[in-house]
Amino acid sequence: MPITSLFLSRAKIIRIIWFSYALILAFNTLIYKNNPIIRLNPMTDQSKAIVLTNPTFAEAAATIEKALLQRRTLVVAGDCRVQYTGRAKSTLEPGDRLLIIKDDGSLLVHRPTGYEPVNWQPTGSVFHVQATPDELEVHGTRQKPHETVHITFNAVYMVSALNLTDAGDFLLHATEDDMHRAILLKPELLEEGFKPISWEKKVEPGFVDIYGEDKNGKLVIVEVKRKTATKEAALQLAKYIEPIKAKVNREVRAILVAPSLANGVQRMLATMGLEYKALDPKTCANVLKRSENTKLEAYFLKPQESDFERK
Repeated sequence: MPITSLFLSRAKIIRIIWFSYALILAFNTLIYKNNPIIRLNPMTDQSKAIVLTNPTFAEAAATIEKALLQRRTLVVAGDCRVQYTGRAKSTLEPGDRLLIIKDDGSLLVHRPTGYEPVNWQPTGSVFHVQATPDELEVHGTRQKPHETVHITFNAVYMVSALNLTDAGDFLLHATEDDMHRAILLKPELLEEGFKPISWEKKVEPGFVDIYGEDKNGKLVIVEVKRKTATKEAALQLAKYIEPIKAKVNREVRAILVAPSLANGVQRMLATMGLEYKALDPKTCANVLKRSENTKLEAYFLKPQESDFERK
């Protein structure tokens, strides 16, 4: 084939490609001219996110409806007012807020500041969306117990529909204060039969983390460490023994609580007549997670005033 013919063939191919591309653009424009949402950012089943900025109420409603059908997570930013009826009744006057609807049917309305939602509904809510020329309405209804929330947007700044997945475990690592609380809420973490009386008890050398009684009526003082307990922790616990014994007329036990012991600490504890209880902060975190609404006072021993308390 002559070289000239080869060049002409390639040029024809390029013209055909550009002509085809122009036809596709024109076709898309004709089909989607009344639906800029799809044209600008099509919401396919595989897409992770679609974001609309300053959409019309009709555009926002269409995106929200489709996202709800696909069980996506929705985030809507705009000027809205909220009316709630259910556990109580409330009205939230207009203001700039974030509406979040998760794929499990839970709903949250957040102000621009603060971490707690100003309105919320648990999982299982059913939603209805309606757009008018003047506003966008999102209604959420939950049957058991019956409650409804009506969010009316006077302006919509952004709509985001997200296809999110999260299978990761939440690992909460407790502080020493959290470990104190966990032992008070679940005394068997220390030992069976332990009955807490109080915590952060002031004694002459400092403060006892927790004190209480064992199943035999002996007074128990507890020193808690979140990390590996060192010899200094053992010595700190030992300092409480004599001042407390001077105030009470019964046997006193002292227990060092920590996830592990440093080298030589176990022998030191045995020499000083102290005890050790291994306790993982993660275990304490799980106890707190299951007992979020429990008051500590419900677990305290309420005996007659002891010698320790009188003095």
